[in-house]
Amino acid sequence: MNESGMATAGIAGAGTMGSGIAQLTAVNGCKTIIYDPFDSSLVKSEAGLKKILKRLEEKGKIKYGDSEKILNRITFTTDINNLSQCKFIFEAAPESIDIKKNLVKKISEITSEDTVIATNTSSLSVTSIAAASDKGNIAGAHFFNPAPLMKLVEIIPALQTKENVLKELQDFVNSLGKITVITKDTPGFIVNKVARPFYGEALRIYDENIAGIQEIDSVMRDRGGFRMGPFELMDLIGNDVNYSVTETVFREFYFDPRYKPSFTQKRYVEAGRLGKKSGQGFYDYTSDVIPDKIFPDEKLADDIFLRIIAMLINEAADTLHMGIASMEDIDTAVKSGVNYPKGLFEWADEIGLDKILDTLRFLRGRYGEERYRISPLLTDFHNNRWKFYEKR
Repeated sequence: MNESGMATAGIAGAGTMGSGIAQLTAVNGCKTIIYDPFDSSLVKSEAGLKKILKRLEEKGKIKYGDSEKILNRITFTTDINNLSQCKFIFEAAPESIDIKKNLVKKISEITSEDTVIATNTSSLSVTSIAAASDKGNIAGAHFFNPAPLMKLVEIIPALQTKENVLKELQDFVNSLGKITVITKDTPGFIVNKVARPFYGEALRIYDENIAGIQEIDSVMRDRGGFRMGPFELMDLIGNDVNYSVTETVFREFYFDPRYKPSFTQKRYVEAGRLGKKSGQGFYDYTSDVIPDKIFPDEKLADDIFLRIIAMLINEAADTLHMGIASMEDIDTAVKSGVNYPKGLFEWADEIGLDKILDTLRFLRGRYGEERYRISPLLTDFHNNRWKFYEKR
């Protein structure tokens, strides 16, 4: 513990995510050590943090003079041994299982069993990474980008993680002002699994020429209350990133048709139309012209909304059915992690399972695909006339 009573935090990896987590811990009073084997990465990280903190100071988000105090809490080092003094260490290396396992192994060798090591990954097996040590002190902590701003952190126990380690990690991340949820170590965890139909079903509707990109986005914004439509959100995330996550979840779930990627998105990636970051994606960002809203007729709008929301609710129900996370954590995750206007179980209660199941049965009958199979949990709740938030 330092003079503020906060534990010393270590960050292994000085990239965007590592720097963001370092900003978060330092702002919250932690002495913070950023390790990276490359001097150039540390120089870039330090310059970036100085710029961000100065901007926060100018905007009144932090007190005048605090940017220097916060920076003074951060040490930048190429010597991994400096992490040995940390109580909590967040591994934030590139999303490669071999790189992460190698780094976690090195960290484990220089730290005690009392050190909590958290791997930040959005799609890799935490259990596989944790196998790099036999101490039982490794778990997952999936921060969302940008780490200082996004409220949600998914906490993932590996098969080897000790219970006290999981509690210590969750308590520490909560002390940083984050909202935490616990999820099993399954592909995509909660958010990247449950949110797949928001993109996948929108792409399927577009692929079938049922509605255009702007029509689908307009419906989900104005009928559904989402801040962004699925195509706008894919452009913001980056089509390359979104497509890669979809491929990973599809592969890791042994090619379950529910997560099948779209050729349309693949072609956009191949064309370099990655979204906002490339200037062009599903929308053109090279000009200041805002695309007009396009509204389909009421019947089509209802069909689009119900099709996408039914698939999201079905995915959430199956996630609960498989024991991946609790109902409350699933709803918290989608509201805090991807800014859904409501939790999916809340939505199911509001819309009614009759409508949701009628939509899913229609899709299953029309296409005959496993993609549209209905979660047993939805059927159980419907047969017993239960509501999710009454059955707790």
